[in-house]
Amino acid sequence: MKKLTRILLVAAVALMSLQASAQFNVGRAVKGAASAAKAVTLTDAQMVQYVKEYIDWMDTHNPVLPEDDPYTQRLRKLTEGLTDVEGMPLNFKVYNVIDVNAFACADGSIRVFAALMDIMSDDELLGVIGHEVGHVAHKDSKKAFKQALLTSALKEGIASTNSTAAALTDSQIGSLGEALAGSTYSQKQERGADDYGYEFLKSHGKNPRAMAASFTKLKELQGEAAKTSKVNQLFSSHPDLDSRIKRMQERADKENIPAL
Repeated sequence: MKKLTRILLVAAVALMSLQASAQFNVGRAVKGAASAAKAVTLTDAQMVQYVKEYIDWMDTHNPVLPEDDPYTQRLRKLTEGLTDVEGMPLNFKVYNVIDVNAFACADGSIRVFAALMDIMSDDELLGVIGHEVGHVAHKDSKKAFKQALLTSALKEGIASTNSTAAALTDSQIGSLGEALAGSTYSQKQERGADDYGYEFLKSHGKNPRAMAASFTKLKELQGEAAKTSKVNQLFSSHPDLDSRIKRMQERADKENIPAL
């Protein structure tokens, strides 16, 4: 109940801010506020529908490389045996785009960008994937998606009726994508994803030093991040690399994990 009240308060503040604008649209703002309240009480079934709709849209509007492409074949070989996390099936695809990034969706969909594969070794890529799997396992991805959905609800008026989630328009999905791109995880969530990724890789016969290797690569590329926006998003979602590298290295040393 407190959570719902907080959301309604946020919606009210948004309304007061918009009143100062000459282009204030009362009907749309009220609709957005009401939709935000509904978004808080989304059922798991509705969340599944929205996540599926989002990832389907992403796969349709990005160049997904086919199964016989060398990038896809490399990713398939790399992720062999990584079939599920906490009972949730994992599925991997490669986007043939120049952005240096990767992301995981709440349904276990993990998308790796070709440009990231170009600059990372297999071990470094495994570290990124392990970390993203950690966010899925701890439901961080689900929470971030719900918050992004809430944010875009305030903007676009996403609504749900009974047990059926309202279909998203292209505009709403675009707004949702912007909200997701701007979302960040707490330090606790990042550490938790690191730890889970470490154990996940280790339990699947992969060298968990891959975690430190991936962060080390990101650290090396930070200079490039200042020069191009293509890598800024990845770095902004992975802060405090020095301490995370040290933490993963010390853990691997303590467990006598062999060098990569």
